[in-house]
Amino acid sequence: MRAGNIMKTHKHILLNLVAVVLALAWLVPLVWMIGTAFTEGSYTMSLIPHTRPTFENLRYVWNAVPFGRYYMNTMIVVAGTFSVQFVTVTMAAYALAVLKFKGEKLMFIIIFIQLIIPNDVLISPNYMTLGDLGLTDTKLGIMIPFFGSAFGIFLLRQMFKTIPAALSEAAVIDGCNTFQVITNIYVPSSRAAYISFGLVSISYHWNNFLWPLIVTNSTENRTLTVGLALFAKSKEAVMQWANVCAATFIISMPLVIAFFIFQKKFINSFISSGIK
Repeated sequence: MRAGNIMKTHKHILLNLVAVVLALAWLVPLVWMIGTAFTEGSYTMSLIPHTRPTFENLRYVWNAVPFGRYYMNTMIVVAGTFSVQFVTVTMAAYALAVLKFKGEKLMFIIIFIQLIIPNDVLISPNYMTLGDLGLTDTKLGIMIPFFGSAFGIFLLRQMFKTIPAALSEAAVIDGCNTFQVITNIYVPSSRAAYISFGLVSISYHWNNFLWPLIVTNSTENRTLTVGLALFAKSKEAVMQWANVCAATFIISMPLVIAFFIFQKKFINSFISSGIK
């Protein structure tokens, strides 16, 4: 019995060491980027600034590239996409989790299959469709292909299934219609799942590069990732790792901060919804 406990303790320590090593491996690029971003006139990347830390790189990058416009474009795309997704995935998840209709299982299978189809496969048909609609080089054109989310539907469907049917039945008895049941029962009870889906959706569209690059060609509609790629290839950034890292820092910090704020709810929502 004692030997078994010792084995479990050693196994627990080993797992913790592996987790620490993986965490450090994940942190090294981030620390490296931050250290170089605040290094004055750096032509090489360094974990720790070898000169006095400076904000000059951030000021230079912000003034050299219209990052203010790129930030606004990205926030519009991210907020607009998630706002529409919030409605579409909620309605679809409620239908699949609560309502009973013919072809329900087939519909769920079709949506589930979309999870394994890369978005890059749909670039050509989506672009041709936007061209026919005259929506290329527009913020709406960036958002439209993502107004639905198979992942969001799957996540919320699993969450909605954990909510007791007695709650919605009691609400109906009290005179609530379907819309009121969804907004007063299912949405508040699934707050953690919405936070998780929000983080996934926001981080994906904040970091999305290929689709905005293809569909836009003007500063008025470019997003942060496209702006960073263009800046990295410009003469202002040639061999200037400090400037490139400063631009990367400007783009990545909002997501890093958001994740650390909501990480506990993010993890708990996947556990409670049955996704391992």
